[in-house]
Amino acid sequence: MTAAAPAIAIRGLVKDYRGLRPLRVRELTVAPGELVTVSGLDATEASVLVDLITGATLPDSGEVAVGGVSTASLSSQDDWLGFLDRFGIVNPRVVLLDHLSVAQNLAVPLTLSVDPLAPDVRARVESMASEVDLRPGLLDAPVASVDAVDRLRVRLGRALALEPRVILVEHPTLNLDFSQAGAVADALAGVVRPDMALLVLTGDPAVSNLAARALTWEARTGGLQAVRGWRRRLGH
Repeated sequence: MTAAAPAIAIRGLVKDYRGLRPLRVRELTVAPGELVTVSGLDATEASVLVDLITGATLPDSGEVAVGGVSTASLSSQDDWLGFLDRFGIVNPRVVLLDHLSVAQNLAVPLTLSVDPLAPDVRARVESMASEVDLRPGLLDAPVASVDAVDRLRVRLGRALALEPRVILVEHPTLNLDFSQAGAVADALAGVVRPDMALLVLTGDPAVSNLAARALTWEARTGGLQAVRGWRRRLGH
């Protein structure tokens, strides 16, 4: 990634995904160290956009670039797999292994040997857990026994494990109670780093309001508008 390159740069994107209308994004730029939220995309649209940003699929027109590298330039499977190393992804499709503990699930990106965890891996896992506000007492509990917010924290910790340049988060509060949204917002805000961009696709005002730059997407035109002042405070 060059010093001057945005972490994410999208221009003139159009993708027909067999929905009501093609997915359009007129322009979106996210800088390293920036946390940006985008509301207005449903779960399917958010998933399609994440696939486009990660190069899993290509736009019909327009350009997607990450760290100055266009997804259209990835000419082989090896190129794409190397490109994927730039990302951490948080979504409900990230599988947690219910028969393993919280600590073992956090260790999955780091090692194939999770039973028992080597001391150095355990130390790294404890550091990751602290970063995403997972209580130490939960580490040895089965991940199936923890609540939905802590399961999201596990997914977030795993996304951070390999020190990505970009974290992509899809609707983190989709299946949570209203009362849990604040805890999710705090966990996301707590992982922002100067060299890493965080893009959160959400419909939850509690999550949108955590960002210095909160945007609303307009499906027909693909335009993105800043959510301002009283609208943010009232959650509209």
